[in-house]
Formats: sequence, C-alpha cells, structure tokens
Amino acid sequence: MTQESGAGEGLDRDAVQEAAAVEAVGTAKQIEFLRSNIKALLIGQDDVIDQVLIALLCRGHVLLEGVPGLGKTLLVRAMARCFDGEFHRIQFTPDLMPADMTGHAIYNMQEGRFHIRKGPIFTNLLLADEINRSPAKTQAALLEVMQERQVTIEGKAYSLNPPFMVLATQNPIEQEGTYPLPEAQLDRFLLKVFIDYPSLEDETRLVSRVTSGQLNMEEIGGNSQGALVAADILALQDATEAVSVDQQVLNYAVRLVQATRSTSSILKGAGPRASIGLVSAAKAWALINGRDFVLPDDIKQVSLPVMRHRILLSPESEIEGFTPDQVLQQLMQTVDAPRQ
Repeated sequence: MTQESGAGEGLDRDAVQEAAAVEAVGTAKQIEFLRSNIKALLIGQDDVIDQVLIALLCRGHVLLEGVPGLGKTLLVRAMARCFDGEFHRIQFTPDLMPADMTGHAIYNMQEGRFHIRKGPIFTNLLLADEINRSPAKTQAALLEVMQERQVTIEGKAYSLNPPFMVLATQNPIEQEGTYPLPEAQLDRFLLKVFIDYPSLEDETRLVSRVTSGQLNMEEIGGNSQGALVAADILALQDATEAVSVDQQVLNYAVRLVQATRSTSSILKGAGPRASIGLVSAAKAWALINGRDFVLPDDIKQVSLPVMRHRILLSPESEIEGFTPDQVLQQLMQTVDAPRQ
C-alpha cells in the first residue's frame, strides 16, 4: 500500500466518523425536542414519557394503565403535535363495532359501485381509550393493524402510512362491564406502562399552570419552531435499530425471559416476543441516553414494562399478594448480568 493510498483511507475514515458524529448530535437534538415538548404539557410523568418514547422509537405499541384524569389523552396529543403527525381517538364502548374503527364499504347509487370509507384507525397515533370496555370481537379488529400495519376491508388490504402507533388505555380499578384483553392481544403491546398520580409538587405546578391559562396546547409541539415530520421519526426508528448489542448482552436478555418459564411463582412465562421486545426497547433506551451500544443496565431498565403483561402468576403467588413486578424483580436478581 502506497503512502498516498494510506492517507486517502485515513481521510475517508475521518469523514465517516465526522458524519456519524454529526448524525448522532442531530438524533440527540430530535429526541430531546420530543421529550421537552411533551414534558412541558404532561407534568410529573417523566418515566411514562420516556417509556412511551421507547415504544415510538421501536415501532411498538403501548398499553397505558391508570385511573382517569391523569393525562393519557394529553400525552398522545402532545406526541402527535411534536412530529406534525395525525392523531385519532376511539372511545371503546360495549356497542362499538369493528367497522366503526377500520371503516367499511358504501354503495354509491349514482356511480353504481362501492366506495371505501376509511375509519379512524388510519392515522399516525391512535388512542384506544378504555380498550377493555369493548367485547373480544372489537378488540380483535386491532390485531391485524398492530402486527401488520394494514387493515382489510371487503377482502382488500389497505396499508397505513408510517409511523403508526397504538396507545391503548384501561382503568385498573373499574372491572364491571369490562372485557379483559386476551393473551394474544396483550402480547402485541411492546410495553405495559403504569401511569400514577403526580407528586404534591408536580400537581401543585400543574394546577397553577392550568388555572392561570399558562398551559396552552396551541403553543406546544406542532406549532413550535423545529417540529419534526414523519420522515424524522422514521429516521429515529432506523437509528434505534442500528444501535449495537454485544452477544453477551443479548444472551442476558434471552436468559431473563427464559427464566420466567422455569420458576414456580409464574404459571406461564413470557414468549419470544418478550426477548425481541427487551432488546429492541434497550436499544431505544440507549439511544435516548446518547449511546450507540446497549448496556446490561439498559436491559434491566426496560424489563418490567416489557414483561409484566406477558406473564401469568401462579395461584400461590396471587394468594400471597405478589404483583408481576415484584415477582419479576425477584427473578432478575437470580440471573447474572454480564460485566460492563
């Protein structure tokens, strides 16, 4: 190799590294833009915001569980405005039919043919409010769109424009007149996120801002300078997939999931989707924290929201009052993590 060719390769490497550094800075700015704008509206729910952003970066869906009035709808609206996306909300009720979500064919008398009227499911962010208030037939209408990103109407498949994300909510207290989500439906959600009451300080700040008129939706997100477009979100999702995972860290994630299948405190352990979800969510958490590689702590950070809805506790554990989170936390202590 000549001296000139060696110098040329060195310049190429420097150019690639410089381009990668510039791209990393741009990615960090975009993620911080999303976080800061959503936090400006949803006060006191920082962990919830981070977990929902993880799902967005992973092309995943979120099941939000919490009592009414904690800002679940506000969270989705703020996200949609931050990247100039379209937002639809469906209120699930016992009489809601699948066609009310997906759309249906309407016969045009003048033209003598059917027209497809697309339902509210054709959007970027879909809020499925109180999803467990509709029967299984209606809940099942979401299975295809959550997995395949398409809707079949009158035998023809219609693709949704990316990015697409479902955020479903359910009330953990009210059980009368509800239909628990089947396991196949739960497994389609990347994360199950608990949204709790804000602290005294956060709630005081929230009340002060709302009652004084300072919390104005029109000034946040899509109307602010530098709002992202759908292509930016897709680029962030691609950047998430490009985050590297060491083989030992990947093995650790799989061992965590497999451990749920061999303990007496869990009747049904998590499936392979949990292993995939753990690694994907850990990649997103690493990217959010400005890294292009995954640490074992990233796996631990996302383990509970990824697995809590994918396991079924044994009757003995339920009688003793254990929650899925408590069982998973005990289980994580028995699985050795690779040294960082």
